Amino acid sequence: MCLFKKLLASIFILISANLFGQSKPDAWKIKADKINPSDYYGITVANGMIGIISSPEPFKVKNVVLAGAYDLYGRGRVSNFLNSFNLLNMNFDIDGKRLDAKSVTNFRQELDMKHASFTTTFDYADKASIKYTYYSLRQLPYTVLMDITVTAKKDINISPSSVMEAPDALKEVQNYYNEIDRPHVTLALLTSTAKSPTGKLQLCASNTFLFNEGHGKEPRVIHEMWDNNLHLMKFTKAVKAGQAYQFAIAGSSITSAHHDDPLNEAERLTIFAKLEGRDRLLKFHNQAWDELWKSDIQIEGDAQAQQDVHSMLYHLYSFSRAGTDLSPSPMGLSGLGYNGHVFWDTEVWMFPALLVLQPEIAHSLIEYRYRRLDAAKRNAFAHGFKGAMFPWESADSGVEETPVWALSGPFEHHITACVGLAAWNYYSVTQDKEWLREKGWPILSATADFWASRVERNGPGHYDIKNVVAADEWAENVDNNAFTNASAKVNLQNAAAAAKILGLPADSDWVHVAQNIPILKMANGVTQEHATYKGEGIKQADVNLLPYPLGVITDPDQIRKDLEYYETRVPDEGTPAMTQAIFTLLYARLGDGEKAHHFFKDSYEPNLNPPFRVIAETKGGTNPYFATGAGGIIQSLLMGFGGLDITPQGIVQKKGTLPKAWKSLKITGAGLEKKTYIVK
Repeated sequence: MCLFKKLLASIFILISANLFGQSKPDAWKIKADKINPSDYYGITVANGMIGIISSPEPFKVKNVVLAGAYDLYGRGRVSNFLNSFNLLNMNFDIDGKRLDAKSVTNFRQELDMKHASFTTTFDYADKASIKYTYYSLRQLPYTVLMDITVTAKKDINISPSSVMEAPDALKEVQNYYNEIDRPHVTLALLTSTAKSPTGKLQLCASNTFLFNEGHGKEPRVIHEMWDNNLHLMKFTKAVKAGQAYQFAIAGSSITSAHHDDPLNEAERLTIFAKLEGRDRLLKFHNQAWDELWKSDIQIEGDAQAQQDVHSMLYHLYSFSRAGTDLSPSPMGLSGLGYNGHVFWDTEVWMFPALLVLQPEIAHSLIEYRYRRLDAAKRNAFAHGFKGAMFPWESADSGVEETPVWALSGPFEHHITACVGLAAWNYYSVTQDKEWLREKGWPILSATADFWASRVERNGPGHYDIKNVVAADEWAENVDNNAFTNASAKVNLQNAAAAAKILGLPADSDWVHVAQNIPILKMANGVTQEHATYKGEGIKQADVNLLPYPLGVITDPDQIRKDLEYYETRVPDEGTPAMTQAIFTLLYARLGDGEKAHHFFKDSYEPNLNPPFRVIAETKGGTNPYFATGAGGIIQSLLMGFGGLDITPQGIVQKKGTLPKAWKSLKITGAGLEKKTYIVK
């Protein structure tokens, strides 16, 4: 009877799928046609510098966030990310009536991950069908584009308005409207500038309409000033029944953190975009994304997993870019989460995935730390240590930015070893000795000096590291934390190895200290998380990071023993996504594809939010997008199922393991040589 019920249920699911037109997920497009504004978690279109977060309202976006723009305001007496001017918001009138969510039907939205575009379509009464798509242009770091098409069902008059409104936190707002006439073009520029809350930064934005009509035939643009915080420009156009009218908006947003003259530069960049024109802007944007997607992960046999993995890669690629000294926060450019600060989330969770697939982007992340090395040295000095002590939370200046109520600021010291590990891994993948000498060595030697001064020398085998917040952050002010101690050992060893490669004299104390830092065990043979650990629940992976990424524990039996113990200590709720990703990676390396697959699904499926399957930090959480989790999961595919490993000789492939549900895994564009790796 039970079997019969299961058979009936299966038949019902198949019939329902056919009736409701459900099909397998598209590998590149995430579609939403049943949108509930009260249960809506926006998706981000970003280019590594400017992020646009979607809204369920027609012609609205929720936020515009610029990487690297921080100021003090309100929360925690530390630097916070700032919302920039929302330069894509519009009012849209048809025959004198304003469109809104209540007046439109067939409202659908779609993210195209292949070319990083977000499209909204809907109908307005019996008068028009409307489609608009926006882009954070990959080739132009500070510039965005929105492409609009109105298809008239009857003769109508449209009146679109580009609305520039200052976010609440900004002050001393000034609004400008400029028209620049040339023989071949008229430029209408809607521009705003404001100061950040303390006056530290100047934030500026400018946009313009792009018309298809020839010069002198385009609609007349009118400027309206509403109040100090809001102004707009608009035009009116008659559209005949059956005709489609297309126009676009290009705009730029930049701050004094990025340019010495942001007000004029915002207008210059907007003029550049205007005269490049829509087609060229989209051509170069698409080419840039085509180049990024040469580095991909392809899963055969699981369409939903393939879409989800593309979403994870899309977000990692969107939240960072080559040629900068910027580094993504746990929530990337998806909003103001974690104040936009940079944690170990970058070096341990996001960086390795980018290093394998996009080493040029990974360079920006380690450049971020190199540029802030002097601040880390001052931090070590203030705490009575030598070398460099990187802050737990870092923003623009590289000083400690952790709110004072969080003990991780003064005590979560493993971040320094995480930075050292990233530097060593960057060299390992690129084999760039010039970089190692110029930038890697200063990081590795200074972080090694920190650990040599940080240990307390209590006899052979007892160079203890006391009074830390563990990688498992529920363990505060503990001694000899497994991850802290092991990462310090690795940091010291890698610094010595770098000295040998460069022919430089290494401090002999580094290897000596590394050999005497203890890794504790419990009576049952399980690696002990810290000196007073007695089996409590843990917030996140700690001991299980010793096999990977640290490589300190290599015995398969010990790895399995530690896994089986600590996987039962992680609660079902309230813990970050990357823990299950490490379980996935380790079980895959142990050859247990099914257990790895269980944790792969558990690492993100309970964290998804509608309507675009965006990942929150925790199961049931509502703070997407959690790029840290995405980075961990991508590592589980690359270095777990895919069998890749980062070694001092570069990227190598060992034996990969797949779950029965997957037919094959293909990794393309890996490393500087853009190699392909396949597991079947």
